[in-house]
Amino acid sequence: MCTEINRTPDWAERVLGVRLPEDLLRLLRIQNGGVVSDAWDACPAEATFCANDHVPFDQLFGIGPADQFDVLTLLHTPYLLREWGLPTPCVLLSGQGHCWITLDYRTCGPYGAPSVAWIDNEMDHELQLAPDFRAFVEHLAASASFLD
Repeated sequence: MCTEINRTPDWAERVLGVRLPEDLLRLLRIQNGGVVSDAWDACPAEATFCANDHVPFDQLFGIGPADQFDVLTLLHTPYLLREWGLPTPCVLLSGQGHCWITLDYRTCGPYGAPSVAWIDNEMDHELQLAPDFRAFVEHLAASASFLD
């Protein structure tokens, strides 16, 4: 699957209508999505319905065939944004159902550096988690290190 990611970022960006952060693409070239290590499965944040001091980050969507719904990918973003009534332009990094971690392009535009946000569309609650993808990754910690 790593070879596929080496040839798909430009195509994925065209499908998504945005420029993906280079730090995200670099990470996806190493591991094209999947389960996040327990050592990095949470991001500090203000209280949400999930926890008082963090949001979960147990998986990262990869780039890779969007025609298979058994594994969500970044390429499912357009469908999921419509299905769940999520704001645009955004690219979903992780989540399911009502809660998502997203690259938020609403302020920077499709070719800027997006912030990373938590969106809970059931509770109509949004949090900015980090000003960019690199800062988001650098803030990740083990969920076991938080109080709840």
